[in-house]
Amino acid sequence: MAITDWPEEERPREKLLAKGAEALSDAELLAIFLRVGVVGKSAVDLARELLGSFGSLNGIFSASRSALTAVNGMGDSKYVQVQAIFEMARRALDEEMRQRDALSSPQAVRDYLCLRMGGAGARGVRGAVP
Repeated sequence: MAITDWPEEERPREKLLAKGAEALSDAELLAIFLRVGVVGKSAVDLARELLGSFGSLNGIFSASRSALTAVNGMGDSKYVQVQAIFEMARRALDEEMRQRDALSSPQAVRDYLCLRMGGAGARGVRGAVP
C-alpha cells in the first residue's frame, strides 16, 4: 500500500511535523530520505527491508555500494542519499566534539575514535552501535 493511502497521522512526514523526529522509528526516518519505494513496496517497506538486511542504521551506512544497490528499489541515487545522510551526521558530531574537550571522559574518547575511524558508533548518531 502506498504511503499516500495511509491515514495522515501515520505517514512519516506528517508524523514528524506533528510529533517531532524523535517519535519516528528508524525505518520511518530513513523512508523520508528515500522518498519513494518501488512498485508494491513503500519507502517505509524499503527502509524496513534495508534495516532487516543490514541489521541497523550503522549497518546501512557502512554497507558497500554494491551491497546496498543489490536491494530491489535501491540504486545509485538512493545509495548517494544514504551516504550524504551519514556524512551530515558525522560532520554534525564533529562540530559538537570541537566545541567541547574531545578527550574529557572515556565516552568522549570513544565518540572521538568512532568519528575519526569512520564508524557511526558515536552517541550523536541515532541507531548506532552502543
